[in-house]
Amino acid sequence: METLKISLAAARVNANLTQDEVSRRLHVGKRTVVNWEKGKSTPSFIVLNALSNLYGIPIDNIILPKKST
Repeated sequence: METLKISLAAARVNANLTQDEVSRRLHVGKRTVVNWEKGKSTPSFIVLNALSNLYGIPIDNIILPKKST
């Protein structure tokens, strides 16, 4: 059985969270969350682990966007 992989933004939406809610729970700015989802910056492993826990899915199931320029 193939594991379903979803984008960071889709994982957030599936967890019924807004970007504002994620930013408040992780104590970061909303712009930071937007930048992670758009690939303008990459969350650290510690933050990615926190996102995984917040979204209720394994880190391996989250696809990070390629870094945009």
